[in-house]
Amino acid sequence: MLGRIADDPPELLTITEAADMLRTPVATLRYWRHQGIGPRSFRLGRRVLYRRDDVHAWIDAKRENAVPTDA
Repeated sequence: MLGRIADDPPELLTITEAADMLRTPVATLRYWRHQGIGPRSFRLGRRVLYRRDDVHAWIDAKRENAVPTDA
């Protein structure tokens, strides 16, 4: 059986955990999912889950396509 180290974050995120990670409301993440514009997600039974790597990849893609702003 594979164990998880206490400080190791879970690979699968609930919609609430993904929303917290993205600092956005759960309702926004649901809307993005409905529109097909948010991070990749999937259903496992009745739950919508996100892979941590998919959320990071989505963030990276958004950053690469972003227009630079003056800081």
